[in-house]
Amino acid sequence: MSQKEASTLLLFGAKGNLARVKLFPGLFKLELAEKLHPDMRIISVGRQEESHEEWIANVKSMILAKHKDTDQFLLDRFLQRNIYHANLPDDPEAFNKLSLRVKAENFSQNLAFFLSVRPSDFASIVDQLADAGMLDETNHWKRVLIEKPFGVDSQTAQELQDSISKHLNESQIYRIDHYLGKFALQNILFTRFYNTFLEPIWNNKYIDHIQVTNHETLGVGDRTTFYNATGALRDMMQSHILQTLTLTTMEKPKSFSPEDIRAEKIKLLSQIQQVPMDKFEQHVFRAQYTSGEVVKEGKVKGYIEELGEPSIVETYAAVKFFINNDRWKNTPIYLRTAKRLHENATYISIKLKPQNISAHEVSENWIIISIQPSESIHIEMKTKVPGLDDTKTRNIQLQGGIRHKDDETIDSYETLLLDLIEGNQSRFLHIDEVKAQWHLIDPIIEKWKDENIPVHQYTAGSKDPEASKIIFENEDQFWRSGINIVE
Repeated sequence: MSQKEASTLLLFGAKGNLARVKLFPGLFKLELAEKLHPDMRIISVGRQEESHEEWIANVKSMILAKHKDTDQFLLDRFLQRNIYHANLPDDPEAFNKLSLRVKAENFSQNLAFFLSVRPSDFASIVDQLADAGMLDETNHWKRVLIEKPFGVDSQTAQELQDSISKHLNESQIYRIDHYLGKFALQNILFTRFYNTFLEPIWNNKYIDHIQVTNHETLGVGDRTTFYNATGALRDMMQSHILQTLTLTTMEKPKSFSPEDIRAEKIKLLSQIQQVPMDKFEQHVFRAQYTSGEVVKEGKVKGYIEELGEPSIVETYAAVKFFINNDRWKNTPIYLRTAKRLHENATYISIKLKPQNISAHEVSENWIIISIQPSESIHIEMKTKVPGLDDTKTRNIQLQGGIRHKDDETIDSYETLLLDLIEGNQSRFLHIDEVKAQWHLIDPIIEKWKDENIPVHQYTAGSKDPEASKIIFENEDQFWRSGINIVE
């Protein structure tokens, strides 16, 4: 079913890689699914002159690169939605001209702005949109989407907030973390709260600990300048991984409305305790990859070799947190992320507390929710081996792919673009979430400035560094590897 009201999407950075690879193919997927209002229009805002014919040919090539055998009628209908507008950087009247064009061509004044630009340009663009009268909600809604990162620490995040909140209410700001658009991540809340058998054991009485893992076999590649100013902690832990943890551990919301889901996420984030500085090295671990051999790539360089200069920036980060509430008190939560490790996977591992079967045997259960590469749920349990020997047992695995062969495949940007146009903020970050996440990460970043805090090393293509086990609460805890279920 298409949208209930017409709108106009203004895409800044329309010539960038994200627009080419994700946004235009995603918008066309919404066209195919009949999700776009008949009068919805897409204005691509660029910094260079380009004719309408040239731009339509450009958009067509983006679509056909992902949808080779598409219906010509639907392709033509989508192309008719598109226009290009040159917002020349040396023209002081550029934004006024944009505003006049949107009004003169009788486009819907429900405006959604997608800022696929450098973070340093967010505030300036919002200022100029406001000066041109394009953010006034007197008669129509206005929404602005900005990509992460939202600052590089609490201070810069607050400065960005102060600059854009002069012109926008919180209900108008859509802070995108594309991970929140992934189906498997969205499915966490559904899995937890729609399956009765899980809720009674989803607490510190039955769960020994939780791990949230994001590992990549890829290295930094050509992003050395960006990565050396960011590191694994800022790049992944502050955003994707903490959001995954929040969905895994939050309380059931009053309803599944965007407001109630956000409220419970913010509440949970506020209950995570900061890393204690007097026990820092028992809670936080960092390392860099050295040269090694990676599956499908062969021999690869180490991080320092790629960068070409000395650096203490981490490519592996592991942190232990505790949540100060009744459900999770004293349950360790382990978060880890790394480049150039042995596996390319994102998953949540829930270790249940062991049950003593006999004096010599302990039963251990795991629940693993895989986000990627396979969307799946995996449960490990112990059973008796058939036969006369009552002491023989074995571990069995119950596993199933969430996605079946014929299921619809939705990219996270398709979901989030639709949410932006329809006004669903549940998969976008509230400013209080951003602040709470930086509140947890800032002290670690500050502490790592101390030259006495070691930067360990691990070989590219290897498993987790042995020294990282220092953050475990108990000797019997270990880093759980992922699973791979064939769809």
